[in-house]
This record gives sequence, C-alpha cells and structure tokens, in this order.
Amino acid sequence: MDPGFEADFREFVIDRSGALFRTAYLLTGDRHTAEDLVQSALAKTAAKWRSLRDPASIEGYVRRVMYHEQVSRWRRRSRVVEVSTGWLPDQVSGGHAEMVDLRLMMRTALARLTPRQRTMLVLRYFEDLSETEIARLLGLRVGSVRSQIYRSLERLKKAAPELSTVREFG
Repeated sequence: MDPGFEADFREFVIDRSGALFRTAYLLTGDRHTAEDLVQSALAKTAAKWRSLRDPASIEGYVRRVMYHEQVSRWRRRSRVVEVSTGWLPDQVSGGHAEMVDLRLMMRTALARLTPRQRTMLVLRYFEDLSETEIARLLGLRVGSVRSQIYRSLERLKKAAPELSTVREFG
C-alpha cells in the first residue's frame, strides 16, 4: 500500500474503530466475533482503499462489508445439521432470561423518551459523536445538546432504576 494511502487508512481505523466495533457487536451479539468481523471488513477495505474516492462513503462501505460478511456467516451456520442428544438439561440457565428481561426493560424505558432525546442518546453513545459534533449535525448549540443528553439520562434512570446499576449488556 502506498505510504500516503496507508496513513489515511490508519487514521480512518483509529478514528472510527469504536463505532465500527459497536455496529459489529450489534450484528453478532458476541465481542470476539465482532472483533473478527471488524478485522475482516477492514482488511477488505484496505484492499479497495485506492478505489474508494469519496471519504464520506468509506464508513458506509465498511459497514456494508460487515453486514454482508455476517449474513454469509449466518448462512454457512444454517447449513450445519443439528443432532438431538436425547437428553434435556436439568434446569434452564437464569442468565439468559435475566438478560431478556433487562433488554425489555431498556426498550420500554427508551420508548418513554421523546424522539429528540432518543436521537441525542443514539448519536452520543451508539455513534460515539462528541457533543460538539452532535450540535453541528443537528444545528443546535452545544449547551442544548448537553442539557438534552442530561435530561434523557435522568429520565431513563427514573423510568427504570434497575438499569442504572447495570454496567454491561451481554
């Protein structure tokens, strides 16, 4: 790879790897698989880096590659023949049921927010944009963005106090 292109690619990876990982995690549901997915998508992007002319479309290209890679993995996995073991587990694991309850609680709490508050939270915590970037994107003042995010988080805490003690969603 040309040193100029390599520096641009390296800068892209440093800037956007967090957001790309979150997208991959949402696609896969597993941290390790998400890391593999991001790595394979970035490898394919590096191979096509010279032909990607528009800097604004690069991230979309990487996300599209991740999506297609994951769909291919799902299809390969669906071809695996499952065999019944002939025995049932003694008890159902409570961990999965608790996570389902937690996700339902989160969905309900988010539904109680206004569309603007949900937008602020998605842009800040899912897309990993700074408050300044959000303000520029939405045409607002930074102070307005900060207050909206603060109000959104406070409203979430009131809607579902159990969520404030949870550190990680599996």
